[in-house]
Amino acid sequence: MYKILYVEDEVFLAKIVAESLERHGHQVRHVLHGRDITKIFQDVQPDICILDIMLPDKNGYEIATEIRMINHQVPIIFLSAKSQTQDLVEGFKSGGNDYMKKPFSMEELMVRMDNLIHITRANPAEKQTKDVVELGKFSSFYPHKQLLLCKGKEIQLSYKESSIIELLSKRINGATERKEILLKVWDDDSYFNSRNLDVYIRKIRSYLKDDENLKIITLKGVGYHFVVE
Repeated sequence: MYKILYVEDEVFLAKIVAESLERHGHQVRHVLHGRDITKIFQDVQPDICILDIMLPDKNGYEIATEIRMINHQVPIIFLSAKSQTQDLVEGFKSGGNDYMKKPFSMEELMVRMDNLIHITRANPAEKQTKDVVELGKFSSFYPHKQLLLCKGKEIQLSYKESSIIELLSKRINGATERKEILLKVWDDDSYFNSRNLDVYIRKIRSYLKDDENLKIITLKGVGYHFVVE
């Protein structure tokens, strides 16, 4: 039995989905919008979140970003009629793990739920995550807030940006393998995700450029060396 947080404003569809999930023994908390989502999430403590994207007052991407600020691990599935490449990219950037196009089959939804929860439980998050990681004298990283403070400048990070910096900061002045980052952040080291990683590393370097004591050096064929002087 899973505890499911389900955000969907189409009442008729939500009733069908929630009742189907409940018939299979799951506990469903359905809400129509993203207001007070942090409090609701903390009340429910769900095993998985299912989010519509087009919602009143706050879209699914914004809800996912809020959830990721308090929980890095819980699986998130987006359900949407939108299926352009940019929609998928935006979904994954905001912290989503999967994306299903409406209309969808309940059988497929439940298979995907099982798969994501299995992966999460097989690779639990580390129990102790520092509230703040000091990066030399002038910069700090706040994993739980997905926030980078670089020489007084605050940079709000996406879920994947924060995850990459968190991995690099665990081996300051040491090497982090490229494959490790791909598997932990994307669960897949495919060519497509590898190119995505290149883009994220460039963005992170641009965030760090104001602090000359911080550098991410590419180790060809290996990964990255995060230098903190």
